[in-house]
Amino acid sequence: MRKRPSEGGGPGRRRTGGAGHGRRRTGGSGHGRRTPWYRQVTPRQWKSLFAAWVGYLLDGFDFVLITLVLTEIADTFGLSTAGAASLVSGAFITRWLGGALLGALGDRHGRRAAMITSILLYSLGTFACGFAWDYTSLFTARLVVGMGMAGEYSASATYVLESWPAPLRNRASGFLISGYAGGTVLAAQLYQWVVPHWGWRWMFWIGVLPVLVALWVRRSLPEAGDWSAEVGAAGVRPDPFRPLFAGRARRRLNGVLAAVASAALFCVFTPVGAGHVPWLAALSALCLTAFAVQLGGRRGWVLYVSLTVTVFCAFLYSWPVQALLPTYLKTELGYAPAQVADVLFYAGFGTMAGCWLAGFTGDRFGTRRAYAGTLLASLAFVFPVFAVRVSLVALGVLLFGLLALGQGISGILPKYIAGHFPTAVRAASLGFVYNVGALGGAVAPVLGARLAEGMSLGRALAVLTFGLTLVVIVLVGGDVPVRLARLLDRGVVGDHLVPGGADGAVGRRP
Repeated sequence: MRKRPSEGGGPGRRRTGGAGHGRRRTGGSGHGRRTPWYRQVTPRQWKSLFAAWVGYLLDGFDFVLITLVLTEIADTFGLSTAGAASLVSGAFITRWLGGALLGALGDRHGRRAAMITSILLYSLGTFACGFAWDYTSLFTARLVVGMGMAGEYSASATYVLESWPAPLRNRASGFLISGYAGGTVLAAQLYQWVVPHWGWRWMFWIGVLPVLVALWVRRSLPEAGDWSAEVGAAGVRPDPFRPLFAGRARRRLNGVLAAVASAALFCVFTPVGAGHVPWLAALSALCLTAFAVQLGGRRGWVLYVSLTVTVFCAFLYSWPVQALLPTYLKTELGYAPAQVADVLFYAGFGTMAGCWLAGFTGDRFGTRRAYAGTLLASLAFVFPVFAVRVSLVALGVLLFGLLALGQGISGILPKYIAGHFPTAVRAASLGFVYNVGALGGAVAPVLGARLAEGMSLGRALAVLTFGLTLVVIVLVGGDVPVRLARLLDRGVVGDHLVPGGADGAVGRRP
């Protein structure tokens, strides 16, 4: 009997016999073997992917460009190093809220509406950065950028995943996330051409381009297939935040929790909280955990919390290298700025290629197996990368391999997270889990710098990357979030996005 999307076993249980069928379509037997995978994707589905990919490209562009022009901004406004760095962290303060709110918008009114809103938010926020007259105005604009970027991740990811054929959804995820890496490469190249001639403000004004993408998307794209079939056709709009507003007392309490969490994060990521960061971080973590428990409910809260911890650890292993690699190249290896730019240029392409590879391996072996196996292979590159001292070519090759495997696997992270949730609450759940976990990206550079106080920076980065990668391998490869969730609810479905679950028995009740 067909279940409604709001029921726990919805899409996953309805198609428990389809895992084999899904693989046959992409190369198992019969007609699927004779049909190349790219011909199974309709022109409209390719167009959907391209529209979302462009949004991710500009998302990566907008996020990275603030790091490129920090020194120019500090000179313009007379900021200290800590004050300038807080502009980067400012986007993290509102990410959790933006991911949840825009995700809920996508669940209630459709993925397309949420995707357009998120693109408009971070585009206009970036555009406003170019008009900033002091630190406060620029920091405020960065808060808007953070909300839009958070919504972009959940809205575009769910839109593409629910639009593409089920057996090819890892590929769709990998292609989509590769746009972010492309945006970082684009930002680095434009920086060299724009800033020396026109100044740092023009880098932000270029960020208004996503508005044009948003208008084009609104005119030309249909709604995501899964959402239309399971939610839109039902005529009943889901309300993912309903547990947070069940009664006047709970509404007031959650309002206080949201204010406290935002204030604590503001203090953590700005000089205001100097000397009290550990306590403030713990306070914000407690508030956000309280939201996760309520959103998950009595039987589902373990899944929310454990997935958030998994994403947090994923950021902890990946972001130290992303944030501190330029510093390592310049300080310990003595590379000139042009050499550093070359290394980062090829590193960006390594990440992009890794996203594509992750999509294909995810569809071939299953999301969890591909994720854990690729991360395991990446460990072979960690210590050699930081052992190379002289050869720029050897460093480039090793770094390409490390980022292709270790960072590129994040291309299927949206597929991994989104697959744990049914269609009716998928965007809000993905937005909340990912963007709360993304706070690990703010913690990671600080943790790496602290480790470097007792050892060389290169060794600190190697130890942190290797150790946290092992943790993520255990969490994802061992299916820890689902196993923990099944302690309270035996009917938890491991992958709602692929018929029967792409990882074999995960999609079925044990």
